[in-house]
Amino acid sequence: MFTRSEDFRTFIRLYPVVTAIVCIQVLLWLLFLLPLPEMTFFFASIVGYNGGVANGEWWRLITPIFLHANFAHILFNSVSIILFAPALERMLGKARFLSAYLATGIIANLATFFVIEDLSYTHVGASGAIFGLFGIYLYIVVFRKDLIDSSNSQLIITILAIGIVMTFINTNINIIAHIFGAVGGALIAPLFLKRPGR
Repeated sequence: MFTRSEDFRTFIRLYPVVTAIVCIQVLLWLLFLLPLPEMTFFFASIVGYNGGVANGEWWRLITPIFLHANFAHILFNSVSIILFAPALERMLGKARFLSAYLATGIIANLATFFVIEDLSYTHVGASGAIFGLFGIYLYIVVFRKDLIDSSNSQLIITILAIGIVMTFINTNINIIAHIFGAVGGALIAPLFLKRPGR
């Protein structure tokens, strides 16, 4: 389920949404490496920023999902998406997978806004949406055993547990986004999964 054996062209054909997500975030990261004032201004206008959201800049609930702080950040999140998102894209279909990915990312960013009341707080990263995908997997493990085998269920539980532990150990982590992303994914999972027997 999570073993990737496809070549590059086959991966793009089978998982176009996952490919597009990774390409968008890599392209944005490369653009913001350019030492241009315009790029600095553009980044500042779309980064997750509680003060901006409070002033009606609603797009800041979406755009941070595709932004990353440094190479290690984008590498880790991109590898996580490439490894764990394709199975959900195949399971849900392109439109529902994209909707679920964006929805969990937005839930994570809304929680960041409402729970972290500091209006100067800024954040970037796909982690909230990635934890949202694991929240969907967690729902599948608990309530939809017809969609996943026991070995992959154990893998999901293990990775999610490690991810939660690392959330509290590492510094500069948006803990609220991780937790609410996972909870949000589990809560919205029934809206995107096909009913048993269909």
